[in-house]
Amino acid sequence: MDIANATIKEITTALAAGDTTAVELAESCIENIKKDKTAAFLGTYDDVIEQAEAADTRRADGFESPLLGVPLAVKDNILIDGKPVSAGSRILEDYVAPYSATVIEKLQAAGAVLVGRTNMDEFAMGSSTEHSAYQVTKNPHDNDRVPGGSSGGSAAAVAGGLVPAALGSDTGGSVRQPASFCGVVGLKPTYGAVSRYGLIAMGSSLDQIGPLTNSVADAEIIHEAISGDDKRDSTTYQADTYTEPTKKPKKIGVPRKLLQQDGIDQAVLDNFDESLKRLEAAGYEIVDIELPALQEALAMYYIIMPAEVSSNLARYDGVSYGLRTDDDDLFTQYVNTRRDGFGPEVKQRLLLGTYVLSAGYYDAYYRTAVRARRVLEKAFESVFAEVDAIATPTTPAPAFKIGDMSDDPLEMYMQDVFTVGANIGGVPAISVPSGTASVDGKDLPLGLQLMAANNHESTLFTIGKEFESAQG
Repeated sequence: MDIANATIKEITTALAAGDTTAVELAESCIENIKKDKTAAFLGTYDDVIEQAEAADTRRADGFESPLLGVPLAVKDNILIDGKPVSAGSRILEDYVAPYSATVIEKLQAAGAVLVGRTNMDEFAMGSSTEHSAYQVTKNPHDNDRVPGGSSGGSAAAVAGGLVPAALGSDTGGSVRQPASFCGVVGLKPTYGAVSRYGLIAMGSSLDQIGPLTNSVADAEIIHEAISGDDKRDSTTYQADTYTEPTKKPKKIGVPRKLLQQDGIDQAVLDNFDESLKRLEAAGYEIVDIELPALQEALAMYYIIMPAEVSSNLARYDGVSYGLRTDDDDLFTQYVNTRRDGFGPEVKQRLLLGTYVLSAGYYDAYYRTAVRARRVLEKAFESVFAEVDAIATPTTPAPAFKIGDMSDDPLEMYMQDVFTVGANIGGVPAISVPSGTASVDGKDLPLGLQLMAANNHESTLFTIGKEFESAQG
């Protein structure tokens, strides 16, 4: 079976019918990865065929699961017991995970075949996957362009037909932005919907694990498999706190002022207008909404996120694990380990985070950002009492060329302008392919972002599926 662009449902149907086996699918993935020109993977696991054989045996024994035998890729910041994991950093170059993340345990219980680890921006800090310490991943639609980040390897792996789905992590758009750039579906769940146990932390109040897939239905399948309460992560919700929409969602809000700022490509705006027309044709009412706090989300994010980075990365000191330099005294070892182990983007965010947490600046920056965050959370509650979802473009422009923004971090950070609000507010959001823009003779993907109220992923899945159908 050719797994390129195949959906999970198509794969499981073929497996159930005996048209293929998990072993054959795994072998096909491995061969495709060997031929890959995008550098999506940092490596494949040495027990892939064993996993596939076990899945075929479980099927023969009568076990049923929508993920049984389905090959999946895993972002390089999610732990799998006994497997290498580096978070794209030299400081963890030879690190082997001593336990598995909760999401991995759930996928293994469902019978998924974990193929390998995908490239990423170092410690998930970046919007292009250019900040990996190991390699630069390329966009499958144009190898001169970035796939987005920080889950660029996972997005490229799915868009390039190497695997039917992959896991990423989303701190400020790191699943949705690369999903848009690569033309796949990317889901950022409600904060607390999916356990972060076993995810190498970047911003602990922002991080969420989510899927990248070929369809909204596939994202729903994986989300159902990995979500739920976990006693090892106190931020996860009890299962009975999740609510289903009481009626079919019908009203979608558009924060027009967010779309009126500088730096948004005209092709993106035109595509967004066409997307709204398709939603109207599908029966949705489109209304303008006022959400001024959302316009400040980017500023909040680039204070709160570096502050949490500064705290989380303090553990990489050359003592407990990871890279350790050969120095005579402890202080020098601290300094040289972090100097040699961290890349420029990580150092930049560490400096910024330490600054906003320092005496004399904590109240002016960090405390103010946290207060503003509460305002945005309340604003989301008010808006979602009036509309079922909020629609925006996913990104302000199509994928940019490799190296184009390397010397302009502010322009790079602007790539998160539409996505960070969902992380700051903790609400779920999804990016669905919405068409293409012609740039330099190439058709580059664009995405539509939908946000919903806390725990209303089902609203996103309903609207997303209808939007897919409206596109034909």
